[in-house]
Amino acid sequence: MTNEEILEKLTGIFHEELDNEEIVLSRETTADDIEEWDSLSHIQLIVAVEKAFKIRFTSSEIQSWNNVGEMIDCILSK
Repeated sequence: MTNEEILEKLTGIFHEELDNEEIVLSRETTADDIEEWDSLSHIQLIVAVEKAFKIRFTSSEIQSWNNVGEMIDCILSK
């Protein structure tokens, strides 16, 4: 998968999990940029991403992310 394909798939996951079709993700997007993205929804997003991509993240991987781009890089490395 390419960065763009992953970003497109993540956008759909964010729309569904955060119940907001207007979210536009980029590699630079952070939780501060999306009102609905709080600590509880973060967990729901992680679980949904793991299911969608059939992968598992470690706690240290998740904690190291500063933006969506770093999440994409982690998905690509799996």
